[in-house]
Amino acid sequence: MKRNGFTLIEVMAAIALSCIVMLPVAMLIQSGYKSWNQAYKTANADSQLDSIATTTSFGSIGRKSNKNDYYVYRVAGSTFTAPPVNQLDPDEILAGQAVEFRYWSTDLTAAMLTPTSVADKYALFYLDNGQLKLDLGTSTGGPTGGAINAAGHRVTPVSTTILARNVASIAFTHTKKTPAGGGWGCVRMNLTINDPADNKSKTVIAATYLRNVWPQ
Repeated sequence: MKRNGFTLIEVMAAIALSCIVMLPVAMLIQSGYKSWNQAYKTANADSQLDSIATTTSFGSIGRKSNKNDYYVYRVAGSTFTAPPVNQLDPDEILAGQAVEFRYWSTDLTAAMLTPTSVADKYALFYLDNGQLKLDLGTSTGGPTGGAINAAGHRVTPVSTTILARNVASIAFTHTKKTPAGGGWGCVRMNLTINDPADNKSKTVIAATYLRNVWPQ
């Protein structure tokens, strides 16, 4: 009697051929999953999120600040001082571990451009125990009318925000244009963040141009 169907050997051969065909597909899916998972972890790593928060705040505040009224400081403990200036070098690069911007919290008006006009707000970026912090407060004008008082210490701010953690180093630099140390209104930030998840360092470099000038 003749029977229809497959023999055991034919079935085993078909299964083996199916496994050979599916193996590359499975490997491709697994590779894609690993790549996606790695990209997700990288995009959402603390160091990546901190760098985005830092560059966003640094750029947005800098763009609305007064290019003739900002200060770079060197920090020793809790004391903030201006970096020493070489009177004979017109293109000297001044560097510090903190920078203070002065800006208006509202849109500029004609009244703000008068000779007696001063910014109403300050923003201080500084390093404190491995954390990059941002102080926001009220400005009354002059070198000691903002974030740092005459004794070289921080005044009590309106608010303090932690922009980045696990900061290994930071440097704010600008090129001076006056013998006293006044700059051109462009400040660069070099920031190094350690990621405890993989023990790797991330370097963040950003520059902001202080585009407002008052009084005119």
